[in-house]
Amino acid sequence: MPVPSVVMQLGHRARRAWWKVRKPTTFGVKALLIHPDDPARCLVVRHSYVDQEWWALPGGGYNPKRETAEEAAVREVSEELSLPITQQPVVLQVLTTRREGKVDNLTIVEAMPTSEHFELSSELSDARWVRTDDLPTDGPVSRWLRLALTCPRPQRP
Repeated sequence: MPVPSVVMQLGHRARRAWWKVRKPTTFGVKALLIHPDDPARCLVVRHSYVDQEWWALPGGGYNPKRETAEEAAVREVSEELSLPITQQPVVLQVLTTRREGKVDNLTIVEAMPTSEHFELSSELSDARWVRTDDLPTDGPVSRWLRLALTCPRPQRP
């Protein structure tokens, strides 16, 4: 059963307050999803529980003792969008941020799903395929999405 977005919002607020006290080290991944038939398009999402007006990349947290960033990206895309990814995602950039009172190790990957058809989980309120050179204007665009689009892109067969 999907978790209601209000529950996710409250959980995220509690987690952020805990981060300010504890200052943990966390690991996150963001996936730049390239359209399977048009490499000039990518999938952008809006989350339902945090920064709801922002266009961003799908992704989430992971435990590096249990999975790699690439494995986490595949899992997150499957959970959030029901999109399968069969090829190994390619790491575009790894960086460390200190936002929200924690040390966050963020990996941005590029991946190509096997289909353009997706289903939104309760974590997302919206998603759409857009041209990489024409991002949405009906809301702000996350810095991680902009950063992902400036990274050198891998050559695909």
